[in-house]
Amino acid sequence: MDATLWLWVAIAAGVLAVLYGVFSMMLILRLPAGNARMQEIAAAVQAGAKAYLNRQYSTILVVGVMLFAVMGFSPLGWPTAGGFAVGALLSGLTGYIGMNISVRANVRTAQAATEGLNAALSVAFRGGAITGMLVVGLGLIGVAGYYLLLRQFSAIGADGALHALVGLAFGGSLISIFARLGGGIFHQGRGRRRGSGGQGRSGDPRGRPAQPRGDCRQRR
Repeated sequence: MDATLWLWVAIAAGVLAVLYGVFSMMLILRLPAGNARMQEIAAAVQAGAKAYLNRQYSTILVVGVMLFAVMGFSPLGWPTAGGFAVGALLSGLTGYIGMNISVRANVRTAQAATEGLNAALSVAFRGGAITGMLVVGLGLIGVAGYYLLLRQFSAIGADGALHALVGLAFGGSLISIFARLGGGIFHQGRGRRRGSGGQGRSGDPRGRPAQPRGDCRQRR
């Protein structure tokens, strides 16, 4: 089979993965979100997660713009810089969507747990799979699509298009690393705040009440 045909197959597979992620999101959001108290807590978590993401991405944006300019004016060239921008954008989009759907899936998992373990595991698995499918889908679309686009320019050529994908991989990895580091700091800080409240109702000697925990950091 022709290489171009395989690239289109990869793009089609990526589109299917994204569509499955969107379908799963719709199913998750249709599930009951618990009682009023559960929804109140979930709303607070969602507000905190949104504020955290907005602050983090505004900081990463500054670094990303500087790296984009450095790569563009360096011997690496603008095709590599463009790949860096595409990778960073898709990685950031995956993280933002994944965090937002995760904090909404958490409360629905807790509600499903009142019906049994199997129901809770089903919701938790589907909620976690959304980020994974978006990573795979957008990754395939980004790599295959950008390579296919650059091959149309004779001045770049197939080898130049292949080298430009290094920038795309760097952009995606950079955003992912920032998200994992920032998410770890956010998670540990949240744990310390929980642990400073004295003896928990469950008798936990560490002074923390028993409560479900959800880790919404990006995993790519």
